Amino acid sequence: MCHSLKILSKGKSGNLSVCQGCEVYHLEFNNLYYEFDKDQFKQFQHFLLEVDSEYWETKYANADIRRKIPIPSVQENLVLMFNRQEIQELKALMLYKKSNRFLTVSEIDYKLIFN
Repeated sequence: MCHSLKILSKGKSGNLSVCQGCEVYHLEFNNLYYEFDKDQFKQFQHFLLEVDSEYWETKYANADIRRKIPIPSVQENLVLMFNRQEIQELKALMLYKKSNRFLTVSEIDYKLIFN
């Protein structure tokens, strides 16, 4: 693990950082963690920005799954599935967009228990 990480962008579900020493990109998103060299990062960034959420949501409209947007992996039996909101947040992370807004009540993942 790199020790001189610089955070490039941060969102509700993750962050993107780069090691200033070895130029390895670290993408943490929900329960996923990726490490990319510079070329791999550019390829993934290009691929992700070309994902057409509307197409996949239409294609899998009748499927009984919550997440309908597939991102294939190198391992042929592993496909990562996302919903539109997650894809939008991933795209924002990959474009180094920082969120300057406050979280809405629905975005706060907290179970409130009244005693």
